[in-house]
Amino acid sequence: MTAPTTTAPEAAPASAPDSAAAPKALYVYGIAPAGIRAPRSRGVDGAPVRLLTEAGLCAAVSAAPPRLRPRRRDLLAHQAVLDELATQGPVLPMRFAVLSPRTDTLLAQLRTDATHLAQQLDGVRGCVELNVKGTVVPGHFADLVRRDDKLRTLALRTRRRPDYEANVRLGEAIALGVRREARRAAREVVDLLAPLAVRTVQGATDDEQVLSASFLLRSADETRFREAVAERARACGDRLALSVTGPLPCYSFVDPRPAAPTGR
Repeated sequence: MTAPTTTAPEAAPASAPDSAAAPKALYVYGIAPAGIRAPRSRGVDGAPVRLLTEAGLCAAVSAAPPRLRPRRRDLLAHQAVLDELATQGPVLPMRFAVLSPRTDTLLAQLRTDATHLAQQLDGVRGCVELNVKGTVVPGHFADLVRRDDKLRTLALRTRRRPDYEANVRLGEAIALGVRREARRAAREVVDLLAPLAVRTVQGATDDEQVLSASFLLRSADETRFREAVAERARACGDRLALSVTGPLPCYSFVDPRPAAPTGR
C-alpha cells in the first residue's frame, strides 16, 4: 500500500474548467480483510465511509475534502472509523491525511501488495497497541544525595562555601542525577513489560519524557499488562511517573508498504 501522505489540494477556482468528470481523490482510513461491514461512523469532513474490495482485502475510504486540516473533529472522526473497523477484526491503520489519487489506483495497490498486507494483518490479529510514557519526577533530592558519593561531596562543599556558582553547579548535578535515575527506572520498566508483549517499539524521548514505548499485546493480556504497569508505577513513583494510553490501533506495528528489493 503506497498511498502518499499529503494534504488535499485547495478547491479549484470558479473559472477553472468543469472537473465533474475528473477522478476524485480518496481519503484512506485503513486496510482490513474483505467481508467486513462498512463503518457507520461518519468520516473526515462528515463524509460517509465506504469499502473498496480487491484481492481479499478492503480499504475504508471516503471522499477527500477540498481542504484537509488536522481539526479536532476530523482527528476524532478518523479515530472513530478505525475503532469501528477494529471491533470486527484486524486492521492496518493509516495515519491522518493519507490520500489516494483515485479509486483504480488504490485497487491496483491492493492487488500488488496483497501478500504483504495479508501478512501484516495476520501479525496484528487479536492484538491491541498500548503506549507507555514515563516522565521525570522532580524532588526527592535528599535521598539521591545520600546515595551518590559525588553529589554528597558537592553538597557538603556548597554548604560550607555557598555562592551563586556553587549553587548552580549543585543544582545542575542534582538535575542530572534525577534524570539518570529516571532513565534507569525507564529501562527497568521496559525490561519488565517487554516479555508480556508480542512486540515492543521504543519511541522518541527527551530530558523530561525519558520513556515512550509502544507494546503490541494480545487482547487477552491487556489486563495483566496494565496491572504490571501499575505495580511498576508504585515501585518507581519517586523517580518516574508512568501513564498508559490505549488500546490503540496498531500504528506502531504495521508497515503498509512492502520493503523495496535491494540491489547490488
